[in-house]
Amino acid sequence: MTGTSIVGLGMTELGRVYGRSPRRLAADAVRLAAADAGLALGDLDGLLVSHGMGGSPGIELAGALGLRDLRLLSQVNAFGATAGAMLSYAATAIMSGTATTVACVFADAPLKPKKSAGSAYNRDAREWYGFGGMTAALGLRSVNSFYALAAQRHMARYGTTSEQLGAIAVSTREWAARNPLAQMRDPITLADHQASRWVSEPLHLLDCCLVSNGAIAVVVTSADRARDLARPPVHLWGWGQGHPGHRKERGSEFGLTTGAATSGATAMKMAGITPSDVSMCQLYDCYTYTVLVSLEDYGFCAKGEGGAFAASGALGPGGSLPTNTGGGQLSAYYMWGMTPVSEAVIQARGDGGERQVPANDVILVSGNGGILDHHSTLVVSPHQKGA
Repeated sequence: MTGTSIVGLGMTELGRVYGRSPRRLAADAVRLAAADAGLALGDLDGLLVSHGMGGSPGIELAGALGLRDLRLLSQVNAFGATAGAMLSYAATAIMSGTATTVACVFADAPLKPKKSAGSAYNRDAREWYGFGGMTAALGLRSVNSFYALAAQRHMARYGTTSEQLGAIAVSTREWAARNPLAQMRDPITLADHQASRWVSEPLHLLDCCLVSNGAIAVVVTSADRARDLARPPVHLWGWGQGHPGHRKERGSEFGLTTGAATSGATAMKMAGITPSDVSMCQLYDCYTYTVLVSLEDYGFCAKGEGGAFAASGALGPGGSLPTNTGGGQLSAYYMWGMTPVSEAVIQARGDGGERQVPANDVILVSGNGGILDHHSTLVVSPHQKGA
């Protein structure tokens, strides 16, 4: 049974990009990904579309691209874990013979002209009613608040500090300064992090990800076919998912352990590796906290030691575990799980330019969705597994 590979990467303009709908952005990204692979659109027989485009995005996007007689077409939604899930479904379909060449795409356009980034995902106050209104009355009115609750619990249990979270923000910005596509490239210090305003204590503004418009797509096919295409293939060695189902109540592990523990173990077992074999990480960083807890749950450090590990300088340029080398979602762009996927492809191909990490043999990629409800993991490499 042949392996599978990412053979095309398509990225539209990212950030404050106006005038195009999510569907149009998605179509542009798929066209770019197919062209990057040296494929015609007609070579695609599978299309997986991330949630967020409204309507019937799979059918509508296929129509916009002129794709007919597809053998695989679906909309996938595990929020920030969707990209990893889509790639695993694409790989499984190719290995089973269900499809041969599958495009996976995410697109969004929440930013509006003359509107703040903070208003992009605000819920209408009229939506808070019934029992759901009870948490709102207590001040838990946004995703920020729930992640703050998770971070606060980790701090209370393990002594994690705001400064340790800040070390993640600082190292991520160091990488972003080397990425010409990053939205935020100006250097920051730990003092800047501490001085940034509270969003929801203990999370400062610089603990929170950006908001971006744009789209990213990848094309997946068999490793055998990948050898004859235009760009160096990025081989999929392993994948996994984890959906812990922690309730936000006494006795729960909410905020302490995440789906990365299950997802990572599954992916690394499939890949035949351990954490010590990983040369770099592209981790889902909707918040600095999610990086810290994912590092622990993947086994890169002991539980409760993620803060000290981050503060050691391990994640930044020259560190022992380069992480989020493009600037992640904290400083580069927020395209859900396609942010870490795209940077993994860039690094595996050696296309990172000033930020390229020489040791790119084994790259771990994570996705986190919901309020720690979903997790996906990929292990990718420029080398074919077993070769």
